[in-house]
Amino acid sequence: MKYYLAPLEGITTYIYRRAYHTYFHPMDKYFIPFLSPHMKKGFTTKELREIAPENHMGMRTIPQILTNHAQDFIRTVQKLEELGYDEVNLNLGCPSKTVVSKGRGSGFLAKPEELDRFLDEIYANVKVKISIKTRLGKYQPDEFEWLLSIYNQYPVEELIIHPRVQQDYYKNTPNYEVFGEALKNSRNPVCYNGDLFRTEDVRRLEQRFPEVSTIMLGRGIIYNPGLVSEMEDGDKLDKNRLRQFHDQIYDEYQSLNMGERNVLFKMKEIWCYMGHLFPDCEKPLKKIKKAERMSKYEEAVREIL
Repeated sequence: MKYYLAPLEGITTYIYRRAYHTYFHPMDKYFIPFLSPHMKKGFTTKELREIAPENHMGMRTIPQILTNHAQDFIRTVQKLEELGYDEVNLNLGCPSKTVVSKGRGSGFLAKPEELDRFLDEIYANVKVKISIKTRLGKYQPDEFEWLLSIYNQYPVEELIIHPRVQQDYYKNTPNYEVFGEALKNSRNPVCYNGDLFRTEDVRRLEQRFPEVSTIMLGRGIIYNPGLVSEMEDGDKLDKNRLRQFHDQIYDEYQSLNMGERNVLFKMKEIWCYMGHLFPDCEKPLKKIKKAERMSKYEEAVREIL
């Protein structure tokens, strides 16, 4: 099985990716949270840090692009090529209302004819490999039959399918029936993404779809960074390794001189997920949530780890 780290905006930053790669079973690919092309020419300082090759030594990283304008996509790819990237990912999966309202992410799926023209233009003008991360549609799963017929016309490096529609967000259960049809009918390699939180979840997916050889993990890895290490190496997550992982992230955010409040915000986002590893630590987890000073935050982390 090949494993990919999903791009979670604001969480799987280069700092998080690098710490994960240091302490846990390496991912086959790390997807960089989406870049939104700007009218201006260059990348922002934040985006440059995220895509800088020196921040990903020894890692296979794939930038993700969020746009519904072909020329913006092509221009962004050209800049990424200059940095040495040979593969990019198109975001057709983001369910956020602010993204969807602009017809981007999974909002683009509601306009299949426009999407077809967009794909025709980018595949005709881009030399690098292009994978696609998609949902099943905007409103109903049966939209995916038409969408898949469009994807099948292009040399998609990988079709990463999150089997929900945009309006599901992360509610309801993934639609395995439609995903199964996609596996049968896709002319391009398929990767599964969605609701893989425990080893048992992955094993059930393998039993149901033995032909699946690639999975993308997002929230499940943030919940438990040791998930792949458990499955592949038999390594149970221990608090010492988790502490080292945490400390590297915490120290690197502090080194950016982003201010105490912003560092705490970043760490609290991670604990919103990772806290589920510690159901018996309700009080210190609440302390983390309420912490307004690093000293209080560090005290709560010591209680947990």
